[in-house]
Amino acid sequence: MDQKLTEFFERLKGELEKSTTWPSEYLFKFIVPTCDEKTLAVQEIFNDMGAVINTKKSKNEKYTSVSVNAMMESAEAVIEKYKQAAEVEGIISL
Repeated sequence: MDQKLTEFFERLKGELEKSTTWPSEYLFKFIVPTCDEKTLAVQEIFNDMGAVINTKKSKNEKYTSVSVNAMMESAEAVIEKYKQAAEVEGIISL
């Protein structure tokens, strides 16, 4: 993982620990190029968690937004999901 991404995750973890009481619901938002395989890959990351997943294609259908609302146990658990999502080619985490 590159230095910028590592620093981002460290900063996010600190902010989550300051602002959230765990366990807590957390809303993940991603944008992926519209492709069933990529959308399913994101959904697989949250399998068996009871997460509520919504997808919406962009106006020109080039991209798909994926919103995932899941109960997370800790800031570390949130960071781990973002790291797993970063493996999906072309994904943008918001």
